[in-house]
Amino acid sequence: MAQLTDDCFAFGGQLMSAGEALKILKSKVHAVTETESVRLNDARGRVLAEPVVATRDVPPHDNAAVDGYAVSFDALKPGEPTTLPIGGRAAAGHPLGRKVTPGECIRIFTGAQMPDGADTVLMQEDCRVTDGKATLPPGIKRGANRRFAGEDVKRGATVLAAGRRLRPQEIGLAASLGLMTLTVRRKLRVAIFSTGDEVREPGGELPPGAIFDSNRYTLRALLEGLSCAVTDLGILPDSLDAVRDALARAAEGHDLVLTSGGVSSGEEDHVKAAVEALGQLHFWRLAIKPGRPVAMGQIGRVPFIGLPGNPVAVMVTFLLLARPLVLLLSGADDAPPRLFRVVSGFAYDKKGSRTEYLRARLKPGESGWVAEKFPRDGAGILTSMVESDGLVEIPEGLSHVELGGTVDFLPFSEVIA
Repeated sequence: MAQLTDDCFAFGGQLMSAGEALKILKSKVHAVTETESVRLNDARGRVLAEPVVATRDVPPHDNAAVDGYAVSFDALKPGEPTTLPIGGRAAAGHPLGRKVTPGECIRIFTGAQMPDGADTVLMQEDCRVTDGKATLPPGIKRGANRRFAGEDVKRGATVLAAGRRLRPQEIGLAASLGLMTLTVRRKLRVAIFSTGDEVREPGGELPPGAIFDSNRYTLRALLEGLSCAVTDLGILPDSLDAVRDALARAAEGHDLVLTSGGVSSGEEDHVKAAVEALGQLHFWRLAIKPGRPVAMGQIGRVPFIGLPGNPVAVMVTFLLLARPLVLLLSGADDAPPRLFRVVSGFAYDKKGSRTEYLRARLKPGESGWVAEKFPRDGAGILTSMVESDGLVEIPEGLSHVELGGTVDFLPFSEVIA
């Protein structure tokens, strides 16, 4: 007797793994080559186009690491306190301006340039001051509490490599070198649209059978977090001609076309056919859940990715496939996101022929962090992405997760800016 199935992955033959799909992506695309100069305040998230080579030492001079008293180490008595007159004062931005004699010490403050003739700083808490003289305790090492010129960056060193995505710390490092601008790759131009007669723009009336479009807003935010210049082409109806014409227009003047919906095998799913009419598809079904119907191809020479229509599947497939493609096209030399081993707070069974990504929240446990699975698995439950900390990856070949075992966890903080 024939049996029905509730597994939406059960039909359609052999599926491609996400790893194989990524290899295809990397072999088919090339990064943008145009560059521009941007001010530091506008550089966050941009991709560095040229290496940054230090033209000066950082810090530019030896300086005090603490508030205290600067002295020549050779002026200190071994094994007993040394009392010396306080011969001057050095503060940050206000150097002493002369050489220190062996018979004096200098009141100095954190960050102040070390005076010539002084090589050691004693902390003020350890010293006693009376009548203009400081009594310095024994036991200090030569060079204590002294920062050296070039301790952070040496002149001539390559401090930032081309391809690095600029975070606040890279921008701060560039500023410490005295730079005001950086040369970066131009922003990737990405066109996005949603498909579906049931999809409506937020803010209007919602007729029976319709839903508000969340996918474009999610995708735009994700893309702008990767410093892309996004063109929003709105919502397209379930019409092959409309989808084909929109894709053709989108390919003009953009580096990537990204859609959601319309890539499954239903009669009203026209994106796949439209791409094939305008260019070619490299794959369109992956062995992952959520997100089996994912299409990657090209429209002319412009890369195309068609994501599923369900909101959770859109986010998961973007993070797994679209994000690496965007970074590659942008010229970024980013390492793959880190997975962390955590304790499984659940038992789970799945088919071994696909990789599954489960939404989960972390909580502290006796032997480390524990991943608690979100109770509902549906690909349309967007609240699960809000209430989770990341994704548990259950790879191909693994069909059972034991309660209390270990699993790989991908925090959203690794892949969402």
